[in-house]
Amino acid sequence: MIRDLENKVVWITGAGSGIGQDAAIKLSKLGMKVILSGRNFQALQDTAYKCDKDTMIKPVDISNKKSVRDLIYELKNKIEHIDVLVNCAGINIEKRDWDNIDENEWDQVIQTNINGLFYCCKAVIPFMKDKKDGLIINVSSWSGNHVSLLSGVSYTSSKHALNAMTETINMKYCNLGIRATALCPGEVATAILDKRPKKLSIEQKNKMLQPDDLGQTIAFLCQMPRHVCINELTISPTWHRRYIADLGIEEL
Repeated sequence: MIRDLENKVVWITGAGSGIGQDAAIKLSKLGMKVILSGRNFQALQDTAYKCDKDTMIKPVDISNKKSVRDLIYELKNKIEHIDVLVNCAGINIEKRDWDNIDENEWDQVIQTNINGLFYCCKAVIPFMKDKKDGLIINVSSWSGNHVSLLSGVSYTSSKHALNAMTETINMKYCNLGIRATALCPGEVATAILDKRPKKLSIEQKNKMLQPDDLGQTIAFLCQMPRHVCINELTISPTWHRRYIADLGIEEL
């Protein structure tokens, strides 16, 4: 049975663009009250304009634990509950190979992609424990299950760690009605692709998953009843570049 999302509260990180923005638009159309977070206030405003319901814009750099704590303290004084957390924030770097990766850039990826998402999960779990109900969706990656030099050593490592962290939430809090999903998409045509060392054509991007595909998937996860836990969900484009490479097709 599809869950009614009317007036439930969702906090979305990375809401200024791509997957996070599309998820915000989809969930607002389903009646959810949306809290938009990211580092770019103007981008968050653009997302808010596209949403159906009133939204709350709360800029935050999730890699800064104090900023996350301050935001949660503020939210506790304004809202009674957070029903869903959608962690879409994530970064990658251009120099990502063992031969050229910079230690400081490694730190930035790990600090955002795993530490930052941890800070947000830890912040919302008390809200959910009080209600004995809650959903956390951590947007991971195909690279969270498949080691990939294409994605880079830091990104692949961070997404493997994220998948493991997500499952520990289920192990710890399943008896309290809190469930967590590691959403693992293949290549998605978002701005993060522009960090690739080898740039992609418009034709290639058009064959990939689109933000709308992930927004629809996130809406599906949110509508599952509270007794359902989808621990992990992998979604990929039919034009799968890793499969093409395995077949020896020169289309990369």
